Amino acid sequence: MAETYDRAKELKAFDDTKAGVKGLLESGVTNVPNIFILPKPKQQELPNSTTTTTTTSPRLEIPTIDVHDAEPGGARRALVVEAVRRAAETGGFFQVRNHGVPVEVVEGMLEGVRRFHEQPREVRMEYYTREYTRKVYYNSNFDLYESRVANWRDTLVCTMAPQLPEPADLPEACREILMDYSEHMKRLGDFVFELLSEALGLAPSHLKDVDCTKGRVILSHYYPACPEPDLTIGTSNHSDADFLTILLQDDIGGLQVRYQNQWIDVPPTPGAFVVNIGDMLQMISNDRFKSSEHRVLANAIGPECQLRVSTQRIGIHLRDCMDPSRNCYQQKTLQYTGKPQ
Repeated sequence: MAETYDRAKELKAFDDTKAGVKGLLESGVTNVPNIFILPKPKQQELPNSTTTTTTTSPRLEIPTIDVHDAEPGGARRALVVEAVRRAAETGGFFQVRNHGVPVEVVEGMLEGVRRFHEQPREVRMEYYTREYTRKVYYNSNFDLYESRVANWRDTLVCTMAPQLPEPADLPEACREILMDYSEHMKRLGDFVFELLSEALGLAPSHLKDVDCTKGRVILSHYYPACPEPDLTIGTSNHSDADFLTILLQDDIGGLQVRYQNQWIDVPPTPGAFVVNIGDMLQMISNDRFKSSEHRVLANAIGPECQLRVSTQRIGIHLRDCMDPSRNCYQQKTLQYTGKPQ
């Protein structure tokens, strides 16, 4: 069916407000604007649709892995490596707890994200841009003008490595906690990469040695309560175009992963981080690790919002990592053929 409204005009009008989805609600919007409305077939795939279908495929359980005492030489190291291997090879999603990140840092980061997105729009607007060469910026939908449907989500993006931004470039509302949280994510990310390296039968430092850990981008997502969550979505179906994502989510939920044609909830677990394999790690592991499609549902819980902090690890020397001679996983008795082992 042909569109009955000027989509390009509405997209520009929304973008020009520099206030994001939060700005729509601040202006009194009570219905989802056309640019956010999913096509009917996509609406019917949402769990609150009366026409949603289910399958009889085996359900994927998102494992929660206790990583306590799994440092090099730790008593539980081999057990944890095996649990990580199973999860990475199956659905590519797992949660980790007892990870060493202090509770006050976790809670402080969520509160910092809330402070940024809920400060006066005039302050938020100072960071709103589509100049993606900046290390720190805020906007709604990075692909606003390319995607068919806009997502009900605003995002603050901070590139924290390989070069740390100047502290003054970070928003005052979350500056200190961003710096602290980023350091904890570096340590946790390096630790998870060690486990993944060993899960591939390689030296603990292997993935770090091929530069999988050099980049670090923190995406602070804000999903305002939606007046019509059956018409739109928080984040469309996608897989992550990185090596690894470590996700902190609040207690509202809404994250789902696709497995054997089913959408499986990734329930919030107090004190845990969600870890998922990215496209680049699937590729350089010869498809041994799986990067799975996932999405975030819009929520309609009163005045509440959903908060998610996604730390993505993106290698700097991608060309080297994609060179078959530097492939991360090769069975010792076989030469690399470019095919999954």
